[in-house]
Amino acid sequence: MTFDRIAVLDWSAANRPRRGKDSIWLGLNDGQSWNPPTRAAALDLLHRLVRDTLEANETLLIGADFAFGYPQGFAQALTGQAQALAVWDWLGAHLTDGIDNRSNRLALAAEINARLPGVGPFWFNPSPRDLPHLPRKGRQRHGHGLAELRACDRAATGAQSVWKLGGAGAVGSQTLTGIAALSRLCRAFPDQIAVWPFQPVPRPVVLAEVFPTLIAPAVNARLGPGIVKDQVQVTLLARALGALPSLAPLLAAPVFPALAEEGWILGLGHEAALLGAI
Repeated sequence: MTFDRIAVLDWSAANRPRRGKDSIWLGLNDGQSWNPPTRAAALDLLHRLVRDTLEANETLLIGADFAFGYPQGFAQALTGQAQALAVWDWLGAHLTDGIDNRSNRLALAAEINARLPGVGPFWFNPSPRDLPHLPRKGRQRHGHGLAELRACDRAATGAQSVWKLGGAGAVGSQTLTGIAALSRLCRAFPDQIAVWPFQPVPRPVVLAEVFPTLIAPAVNARLGPGIVKDQVQVTLLARALGALPSLAPLLAAPVFPALAEEGWILGLGHEAALLGAI
């Protein structure tokens, strides 16, 4: 299985417009890249990319560098359904994100915590103002009953917990804002987008979770003064995915009970093939 176009998205949950390091980057397998300053601008760019693909009667894979699911049990606790896409719908309806890049992600995480037993699972608050139900430290959590990592996080070296909303390497805020954005993208193109591995992939556009750290040796070899690591990661991973003769082996996610809630990382376990394709 191949795609006419492949894009890789490095997301950011920054609360103000930002370019350069630690901002949003979108790279294509033909070497093009963009650095939109806000999530709203990035979503507009994704809309255009999907629309252009559909109008050309082509196919598109978009890999996004944030989690597509949460540890088993969270979806059921939040939505009443043990399905990751139910969480997508919930976040798409409840997370607000303005054109100025300001979101309610911390307040929403606190609200979610309040709905669940114990303290947590989300944690980290950079504001001097306390948020009820959102602990500042991970060790302050207890009794929420959810695992710290998904199965794919345990298998991927360097992957962090989706509950951690800030600090070095954190992915929690990117996951909240990113899922909400992609949920809205899916609603804008009904029946045209599949979210892997939760839906069958024979649709013109496929969204998949990626983890550029899988190709870290190739990325690190290309870094130097004035080079933005995020830009290198998205273009290299898009190129590697596009150069493989078939993505069918990567799209064959392992089958396990929590897959429908937790998802999987595209390319995990296929690092050698990805590095060899660069």
